Amino acid sequence: MFKNRAKIQNNITQIFFFFFLLKKTMLEIKNNGCKTYLQKMYFCRRKKMSEMEQKNNVKEQIIAYLLLIVGSFLFAVGDVMFVNPYLLAPGGTYGLSNVLNTVWPWKISYYAICMDIPLLLIGTWILGPKFGFKTILSTVLIFAFTWVIETFWGYNPVIHEGIVDAASKLPNMVQIPHSEMFFIPDYFLNTVVAGIIYGIAIGLIFKSGATSGGSDIISMIIHKYTKISLGTLVMIVDSVITLTTLIAFKQIRLPIYSIILIYIEGKIIDLIVDGLKSYKTVYIVTNNVEAVRQYILNDLHRGGTLFLGKGLYGGAERNMIYVSLDRSDLIKLKNDLHNIDPAAFVNIIDSSEIMGQGFKALPTE
Repeated sequence: MFKNRAKIQNNITQIFFFFFLLKKTMLEIKNNGCKTYLQKMYFCRRKKMSEMEQKNNVKEQIIAYLLLIVGSFLFAVGDVMFVNPYLLAPGGTYGLSNVLNTVWPWKISYYAICMDIPLLLIGTWILGPKFGFKTILSTVLIFAFTWVIETFWGYNPVIHEGIVDAASKLPNMVQIPHSEMFFIPDYFLNTVVAGIIYGIAIGLIFKSGATSGGSDIISMIIHKYTKISLGTLVMIVDSVITLTTLIAFKQIRLPIYSIILIYIEGKIIDLIVDGLKSYKTVYIVTNNVEAVRQYILNDLHRGGTLFLGKGLYGGAERNMIYVSLDRSDLIKLKNDLHNIDPAAFVNIIDSSEIMGQGFKALPTE
């Protein structure tokens, strides 16, 4: 009984509140006019939306800087604890710094910053202000983290099968840089782990909106004057840096393991930046266009684009459907298309990235 009475009182209160708001709205419309009231409501809504966008932007920026900090730290960890003890040089200014650090003892961080700062200045002078604040911050953070780790950790390897002094040294052991101690190496495991750490680190830096800078600036400058593709130039510059290990240490396995590390790193970067989703672009030439269209719309719940083309051999008009699908939808399409149109011609293309409705959102900046 008491519960019902409380419920009734609550309903009555809500009704009175509704009529109060309705009366207040009507009075405002009467005093200011309907147009003024609607304008006021519109601007209030715009203000709220603007405040929400600002909050979202602040949140995105905080996440971006956290990714930048974590990525810079992981890069330093990978370089000092995994790459340097094994005398590897997987490209970049830090790869060359590892070689120089071993040949002429000086901190990796000092060598790297002495190359990075001039490269940023020269790059800005020749290429213009392409390198934003985040890239500069990343350069400083990697330098700072590397300095801290090599100062307090040294160049001791994380992955090894035992550390001994010079008296117990065995063949094929590797000397810890700037130390009298030696360790039994596990080149393959160390290369895989180093590639994963490097890939995660650089992937997070890229996701934060920063660029790698460093030796990539050399590639950008050469690209400006030679028109050789940037990807080719990056590979050439990194390969030259990788080959310095062969010149300095006379061991063919070092550049080979460095190249394997670069390959693993590249795959992990793609995974971090693009995600696990694998997308395919599908072109379907079909005479039964309506049935295929209905299947894509109703069964796969995807959109697409219909083109009208003409065959080269007979000149007959043909319909072609363009659609982007993820892996699971592509499997469904391939399994069912034979039943819809056995004579359909299908071309499937790998898509590195798809943005827009139904896929990854377009960048806001």
